[in-house]
Amino acid sequence: MTLRTRLLVATGVLAAVEAAARVVVALPSPTAAVADVLVTATPGPIATAFLQTFRSAARPLTIAAAATLLLAAGVVLLSVRRRERAPTDAEAAGASGPEDGGPEDGGPATATAAGPLSRRALLAGLGATGVVVVGGLMLLRPRATGTHAALAGRLRAARGLPPLTAAQDASPRIPGLSPTLTPVDEFYRIDTAITLPRVDRRSWRLRVHGRVREEVTLDLDALVDLGLEEHDATISCVSNEVGGTLVGTARWTGVPLSRVLALAGPEQDADQLVGRSVDGWTAGFPTALAAAPDALVAIGMNGVELPVRHGAPARLIVPGLYGYVSATKWLTELELTRWDDYDAYWIRRGWAKEGPVKTMTRIDVPGRVVTPGPVRVAGVAWAPPRGVSAVEVRLDTGDWLPATCADPLGDTVWRQWWIDVDLTPGDHVIQARAIDGDGVLQPQGPKPVLPDGAEGWHMIPVLART
Repeated sequence: MTLRTRLLVATGVLAAVEAAARVVVALPSPTAAVADVLVTATPGPIATAFLQTFRSAARPLTIAAAATLLLAAGVVLLSVRRRERAPTDAEAAGASGPEDGGPEDGGPATATAAGPLSRRALLAGLGATGVVVVGGLMLLRPRATGTHAALAGRLRAARGLPPLTAAQDASPRIPGLSPTLTPVDEFYRIDTAITLPRVDRRSWRLRVHGRVREEVTLDLDALVDLGLEEHDATISCVSNEVGGTLVGTARWTGVPLSRVLALAGPEQDADQLVGRSVDGWTAGFPTALAAAPDALVAIGMNGVELPVRHGAPARLIVPGLYGYVSATKWLTELELTRWDDYDAYWIRRGWAKEGPVKTMTRIDVPGRVVTPGPVRVAGVAWAPPRGVSAVEVRLDTGDWLPATCADPLGDTVWRQWWIDVDLTPGDHVIQARAIDGDGVLQPQGPKPVLPDGAEGWHMIPVLART
């Protein structure tokens, strides 16, 4: 068996197992299992550098590395088994001796020629099929299983916020400016899940336990019966660089976290709330922040059911905290504990235990090259839960100028801003900074994302030429 044939066999076997794992929920994906080991075993600083370097490509690269390791292991295993089965000299001589027949008698020679050819063709076909299947499986997007017929109607009934006005969203008038509400299919995704968890809405449960007076378990109906509310909120990843896109705003629908916790009755010394995902990932934050009216167990996003890639059936939304300490997707447990008794997933990997969102501004437009003359500069600024009171823009080394800001949706939502500047021919630098609702100027930085978020004023180079 040649190296190519062994590789095709290994690919076919891996594809078959991956296909079975897609059908049988209880059967784990070997590729995902190896990828999870790679993620878990990678030290925090290395993982951060990897994410910053490859960004959206980090997950497929990890999957590719895991698949490569499995295929290499399969090739080695097949090589070992072949060596163990190598024929003896006597067997080899007997197989080619005249007593076994020859071309002149038409029997064994014909079978010997046709057998290997058919086997190679079969193995090649199996391997090619495996390549197609593995590629297809990696592209498939799993959906939350099960149905909840009344959920869509409950989400529609919970729509209590009015549509956005033109004064709250200038993106239709300013091409390239981020909309006030980020479309669901454009919302950033950052998590450690190599393959998206498949959660059956019918059997899903949320368990509230730990330092509580009474442990509580809720199914989806019981959770919704606590009362749905709608809140606009901007959330951000701690690994978002200055000027980065790992931030977005949505109209979240869910149950206030405080109502869920009230059913269990947290003990007085339970000063940390830990959210746990179905895949074991954890995030912890001060229990006091769960009392905020817009801290939610969210089941909807922009008026539709929460997509599985964003945490369906339920996830946590806690405005003002970076996602690594709060935004548990595929939520299945809420554990009340003490601050010093438990460190969540990213804390054990070197990130700060507290993760308040820092004031940040991003320039969305213009692009790198513009025509000399009046040029519109626009972007978004956020500082939840403090809000943004003002944004300032500077051209080259000139004075800081006040930008016009869209009407705010609330202190937990980013604000659009814009200003027109006059660019002479040549190279220029445009900077922007924000002032939060408490009157505090955005830190100038620069500061890297590790351990508690980047700091700095966003700056872009612009070339004005005819």
